[in-house]
Amino acid sequence: MEVTLVHSQTEALIQIRAQSFDALILEMVLPDGGAIAVADFAAYRLPKASVITVNSTSFFSDGSIFELMPNVHSVMQSPVEAKDLAALVSHLNSKQQSRPSQPG
Repeated sequence: MEVTLVHSQTEALIQIRAQSFDALILEMVLPDGGAIAVADFAAYRLPKASVITVNSTSFFSDGSIFELMPNVHSVMQSPVEAKDLAALVSHLNSKQQSRPSQPG
């Protein structure tokens, strides 16, 4: 896997404009905004990308995150083991690739 690490909402939006991603891993609380704005932009710009959120609080423990961010495929509680995160990304990407393409 190739990884691009950014530390802010602004950097994330710049990267999403500049390149394509198969998956996005978003920390829910960012220094200059939140992951909701990034996920919303990604839904427009990268509709096939799997979005995984990482949260260190219990704020979205009721599942409401899936209503606010419909392109979220999974939520992980922080701290997250790198191998677990890599396995989840790999699993979601293999599911995405096995879906039949939509008629255009």
